[in-house]
Amino acid sequence: MKFKLVTTVPLLIALAGCNAQTSSSTSGWISAMNNRAPTKTTIYVCHTFGCSLKYGYHFTKVDLAKLKRILHAGRKSPEAELKAIGNAVAWFEKRVGPYVGSDKDKGGLDMRNAGVPGQMDCIDEASNTTSLITFAQKHGFLKYHKVQSPVARGFFLDGRYPHATAVVLNTENDKRYAIDSWIYDNGVFPKIKPLEDWMAESPARY
Repeated sequence: MKFKLVTTVPLLIALAGCNAQTSSSTSGWISAMNNRAPTKTTIYVCHTFGCSLKYGYHFTKVDLAKLKRILHAGRKSPEAELKAIGNAVAWFEKRVGPYVGSDKDKGGLDMRNAGVPGQMDCIDEASNTTSLITFAQKHGFLKYHKVQSPVARGFFLDGRYPHATAVVLNTENDKRYAIDSWIYDNGVFPKIKPLEDWMAESPARY
């Protein structure tokens, strides 16, 4: 995770709290990150590491129609919907990139850009993906999945570097999936895998 040293303590506290998080409520995460929940028209995009800055992106009618088309392409099955969610994340990152300055955001552990406006660490990425999925859920665009609170793995004391991800729940079998966009550059399809597999990995692993 791209980490600004001066924010290490508060972020570690937040990550420790969500390490075993399996709650469906995102309110605790939003509060801990000092972020704002998405509305019916706006998503607040975190950037500059640790959700230090937020950009309110207001969806146009064209944006909303595009998001609906992307997600409705996955209505045949839960597997198809997971792929559609990944496509939606990639599309949204490209859409907001020029406004937020994140169009050149680099994936993975990139300490050189810590605290640079427009650059995002895993806290920003997990928050933004969660906000997008919440936004889609508010509009009824999801059929098989529900948004969950982000989770984290690693806390230094267990020898692993902290890393967080967005999570969705398959409502048919109660299986959770990580939607991890941090490891790739802006606008690239995220890593999607069962949450238990994601939790077992080393945080720095792609």
